Amino acid sequence: MAREFVRRGHEVTVLTAMPNYPSGRIHRGYGGLFRREQRDGVTVLRSFIWPTQKADFPRRLANYFSFVVSAAGCGSVSLHAPDYLMVESPPLFLGLTGVLLSWLKRARMVFNVSDLWPESAVRLGLVRRDGATHRLGAALERFCYREAWLVTGQSREIVSNIAARFPWCRTRHLPNGADSEVFRPDRATTASRELLRTNGNCVALYAGLHGLAQGLELLVDAAESLPSSTRLDMILMGDGPRKTTVVDRVKRRQIGRVRFLGPRPHSEMPAILSAADVLIVPLLRYIPAAVPSKVYEAMACGRPVVLVAEGEAARIVLDHDAGMVVAPGDVAGLAHALQTLSSNAALRSRFGANGRAAAVRFFDRSYIAGEFIEFLERHRGTQGQHVNT
Repeated sequence: MAREFVRRGHEVTVLTAMPNYPSGRIHRGYGGLFRREQRDGVTVLRSFIWPTQKADFPRRLANYFSFVVSAAGCGSVSLHAPDYLMVESPPLFLGLTGVLLSWLKRARMVFNVSDLWPESAVRLGLVRRDGATHRLGAALERFCYREAWLVTGQSREIVSNIAARFPWCRTRHLPNGADSEVFRPDRATTASRELLRTNGNCVALYAGLHGLAQGLELLVDAAESLPSSTRLDMILMGDGPRKTTVVDRVKRRQIGRVRFLGPRPHSEMPAILSAADVLIVPLLRYIPAAVPSKVYEAMACGRPVVLVAEGEAARIVLDHDAGMVVAPGDVAGLAHALQTLSSNAALRSRFGANGRAAAVRFFDRSYIAGEFIEFLERHRGTQGQHVNT
């Protein structure tokens, strides 16, 4: 998004934290209270964050609020007055920083909602519905929407949900999408194939955060339940707070068809995804309106998707005939999907081609960004705006 703004002649500043994802440790070469970088014509301001990989609520709150406070301080001092201030949620608490900076800088706040919080926190069992934390989160949600000039939603379900509960709120659909020129079927390299291949079997890959919301234990259970004759290997790539638990589960049960790889640089992911035969996108349980961005990247790479989810994400995969959908928690259904795809190369090819066509036509990130930029330009009526994200 930032690169597309720059390509169209706008000035962009990104205010973010010291890089620490997904390991929960500050990356080498960073640290301290403040850093300034230039990337692809974008000014990147980095402020302090207390990193953690632990999934418990108190440490997660400390992680969130350390950046909420540091971003407010750095933004107050270092940001030039923008035309638009785009704020990402979750974490919902970051809306407090966004509102403060929009007041100080007299900027229009665009509040971009990727997951509906606090509802998603309730679904994941992090907070109790109608408890004090839930009520506080609901009040903060309403406050952020009221103060925003525009609320954008990553899925149509998010936009519909917000519009129904807050009819006075200006909303717009802003899907994630994928860069179809970067994520392509022909990006696999010799190195990426060697990284994934095992015994000539079909390779089913999950690449991403090993966290609470993904429910990777389900993938392990499904792999264990496959008949020994099934020619499929499962690779779980990445890091996160649940990785140790999932690795221990595989070791304890001696599941030979499952192996783990550490996180890889983002620049390597198009080649790695293209080298897999099947890409798995799991969610632990139904999270209202959630559409994982991995769906779009898998489709753009021309690989069949095995999606463990419901709702809009499932409809995207099914409507475009891009893979197989399994309900969260359905071990037998996931095992069936993996076994079916591992033994049917023609079906994998059909799903992959359909997904690629849909990604190029409907979910290309440059097209999505371009439409959004034109929308902002129309409402400001000037060129060369400064947009903070």
